[in-house]
Amino acid sequence: MTETAILWRPVGPAELALIRDSGMRRFPPRLPDQPIFYPVTTEDYAVKIARDWNVRDSGAGFVTRFEVRRDFLSAYDIQDAGGRAHREYWIPAEELEAFNDAIVGAIEVVREFC
Repeated sequence: MTETAILWRPVGPAELALIRDSGMRRFPPRLPDQPIFYPVTTEDYAVKIARDWNVRDSGAGFVTRFEVRRDFLSAYDIQDAGGRAHREYWIPAEELEAFNDAIVGAIEVVREFC
């Protein structure tokens, strides 16, 4: 059995539409001005971003939850983005396809803010 870690990703409506287009299996490629993909390590942190930033910027925010193979994540350090409550992985944009391949199961929407 493959060991996995549960991660969260706050997204706006446009990114969620692209995730749905993938059958809830993949995150969309990063835009040219987005060199890093930031999945976060706690639901609370994802809620804060979705509620406080995504709603303000795009009218709605969503929290996604998904599992990633631990053997894949072991190549990356967890980064503190403003303290222990704000921890995330920094996945280079060019490695996002490999990250998507390491997702086990479906990406779920677990929270919604409008």
